[in-house]
Amino acid sequence: MQILLYKNHLFRCVGLILLSGTILTSSPSLGQAQQGYIGKNAIDFLNEGFQLVQQSRVKEAIAAFRQATELEPGLAQAHYNLGLALRQVGQLQPAADAFYKATQADPKFASAYADLGAALLEGNNLQIANDYLLLALQLEPKLGTAHYNLGLLQEQQGDCDRAIASFKKAMEFSKNAPEPAYHMGLCYLKKRETNKARDSFRKAIQINPNYPEAHYNIGSMLFTEGKSKEALASFRKSAETNSNYPNAYYGAGLAFMQLQQCGEAVQVFQYARDLFNAQGNRDWGRNAEQLIQQAQSCNFPRR
Repeated sequence: MQILLYKNHLFRCVGLILLSGTILTSSPSLGQAQQGYIGKNAIDFLNEGFQLVQQSRVKEAIAAFRQATELEPGLAQAHYNLGLALRQVGQLQPAADAFYKATQADPKFASAYADLGAALLEGNNLQIANDYLLLALQLEPKLGTAHYNLGLLQEQQGDCDRAIASFKKAMEFSKNAPEPAYHMGLCYLKKRETNKARDSFRKAIQINPNYPEAHYNIGSMLFTEGKSKEALASFRKSAETNSNYPNAYYGAGLAFMQLQQCGEAVQVFQYARDLFNAQGNRDWGRNAEQLIQQAQSCNFPRR
């Protein structure tokens, strides 16, 4: 039986990055009646975009931010927030273009360099991403998001020692963000330092109790240690925090089988299979199907 050690998709993992939602005050000199537009200026559209993001209306926010950039091309905050919104809907190249324009409008805009680096990292352009992240840290050494994204890059390169150092810096400067602690745990797992990995996952959960991947990875470690009941409790917490997270049900199925509770194992494996397939992960869907067949053929009594 194989337990699936889950690693967050990079887009999920850059949850440190938030839309900059400070409402700005209109100025008659900023985009007033530019391009023949009468009524709203660039600041009005920028603030409208902030409000739309707060309402989870991201596509409409993109239109508002884009209008702000057209009215006032030198408004760095408009380009930056356009980039964040585009990245939120998975448009990486347009997001990178917007972040770059933000840095051109304000060459000292450290967060724009950090997010440009993050977008390039997601696009697997590691060298240029590294350059922009280092530039962000030169401008603002205490920028937690830059340290975090640099850690992700180093983790992707397999340099866990440097990644751990970067994640520690991110934790120092972004104390309310659970992602650095979580990824530090993944790095410690790669280094086979299980106690430090467990402590890191627990730190992530302490910051955000609703972190399904952290609960899952603690469960997978307990399962590997033969502590099936404790593992099952962690898998249950993982599923409770995200009912659409198939790994939690897959892990629970393995724990049930180790506990010789095959009827329960069949049920959660079926749920995991359906979620894996619905999310396009056919390989793990097939793995779950094989385990369903194993659980159905076992003779252990249902408890």
